[in-house]
Amino acid sequence: MLIVRDLGIEIGARRLLAPVSFTVGDGEKVGLVGRNGAGKSTLLSVLLGEHPEHLRITGTVATQGAVSHLPQEPVPGGLGVEPIGLSHVLSARGLDQLDADMQHARHELAANPVEETIERFTSLEAQFRERGGYEAESEVARLADGLGLAEDLLLEDLGSLSGGQRRRVDLMRVLYEQPEMMILDEPTNHLDRAAKRWLFDELERFRGTVLVISHDLPLLDKAIDRVLSLREGQLREYKGNYSKYLEQEEVQIAGEEKLAAAQDSEIHRLKSLADSMRGQTEKRARLAKVLDRRVDKMRDNRVEVTKRERSVTFKLPSPPRSGDVPMTVEHVAVRYGSQQVLRDVNFITRRGDRIVIVGKNGAGKSSLLRCLAGTQLSSGGVVKFGANVEVGYFAQEHEQLDFDKTVLAHLDNATVPTDVGRRSLLGAFGLKGSAAHQLPGTLSGGERAKLALAILAASNANLLLLDEPTNNLDPASVEALGVMMRSWKGTIVAVSHERGFVEALEPTHAVLLPEEFFDLWRDDYMDLIERR
Repeated sequence: MLIVRDLGIEIGARRLLAPVSFTVGDGEKVGLVGRNGAGKSTLLSVLLGEHPEHLRITGTVATQGAVSHLPQEPVPGGLGVEPIGLSHVLSARGLDQLDADMQHARHELAANPVEETIERFTSLEAQFRERGGYEAESEVARLADGLGLAEDLLLEDLGSLSGGQRRRVDLMRVLYEQPEMMILDEPTNHLDRAAKRWLFDELERFRGTVLVISHDLPLLDKAIDRVLSLREGQLREYKGNYSKYLEQEEVQIAGEEKLAAAQDSEIHRLKSLADSMRGQTEKRARLAKVLDRRVDKMRDNRVEVTKRERSVTFKLPSPPRSGDVPMTVEHVAVRYGSQQVLRDVNFITRRGDRIVIVGKNGAGKSSLLRCLAGTQLSSGGVVKFGANVEVGYFAQEHEQLDFDKTVLAHLDNATVPTDVGRRSLLGAFGLKGSAAHQLPGTLSGGERAKLALAILAASNANLLLLDEPTNNLDPASVEALGVMMRSWKGTIVAVSHERGFVEALEPTHAVLLPEEFFDLWRDDYMDLIERR
């Protein structure tokens, strides 16, 4: 259970949350919704007691029972005694440390079988059994199978896993913990359609409490029974799933607009009547003052109309013209130790191509993009760029951002010469006001994605390499991004699991992995986008 009383949050001069009280009861499934930058992830950090020091917080938060958290960003190296997936998952119940302690106690017992070493081993073994240690292998296998993760990857170093594989490991850890309450921040990032369906069913069966941030509308419809909507610093509550919330909000806004219009009409009528009485008889003048007081009171009590969500529009400037062949990829290979990820990738881009790299998680999509961007050395082959080509790279984990520089400072070397112009550009991507002086680490995942897009917009790039650009973006921003990229006149090579974005992009070609096959885009390739 989660009990919140008079909670208010401010950052700098910006109010993220006006004081609010609410309770999330046992067994409730609650969705927290709002546009990128509304403060959803910040609110979660406060609820978890893990908020940064620069926030000003009033009110209280209390939780009852064990709480497990799925963050947007993975913890480097994991939380286990070893930096591998299995240890990370087992650490949810402390089984990784117990297993290590048992191994040490077993050696001590063999070397010196006295009462003390016998009792120590017996105690550790009892704890291991009580926490389900002997059933762990089958439980972990079930979770891995449901999320579509090969079990052998759980023995690999976490740093060697792709974004999609690491997301599955983190989800496994939360589900394996079996807490009283799960707090999930964008749980479906990187998941294919089958894994999403499996996760939806798991959340429905889960008897505990769930608080989830997600821009995946099917998840919000299927898995929740209540919505908390964060907008303009106000948190409002709605019963039902996401579709019901949208219906209720529309009815509410329409009612507020109708009432406000009636109040404005009455205010105008009384004010006009009062004005007509001024300068007449003393009695009418007194009556005019009475009407003035009524008008002031009505203005003070006028209903505040909830603002409708504005449509989102992104814009990239027209790029400088590149040569007819911006990039040629010849025999590119990638190997990690004994694992051969890519063997012989070949394709040629033409100016204006929109190419989507299609393949399952772990097939080498991000590795290929990093090789194209020059941030990773290939094990073989070559990438050649044509005349007048400027490359812009959108990294999946936003590695191109400097977390010691402010948002505004990221545009210092950009083609936009003035601070006013840079602020205007940031504002066009939804980063307004004081956000310009924040560090990337204080931004939400969606805001960091928008900063990366703003950096591309401020460059002279005419060849864009995009690795999962829609992760953590709200639905309106996903659509706006696809529309922007479709109309842009440069060349695009993209990796995306978001069907809506790919449909809006209207690809011209596909690179299929692991087949390493380059082909004209076909409609049936769209089905592969969500099977990753």
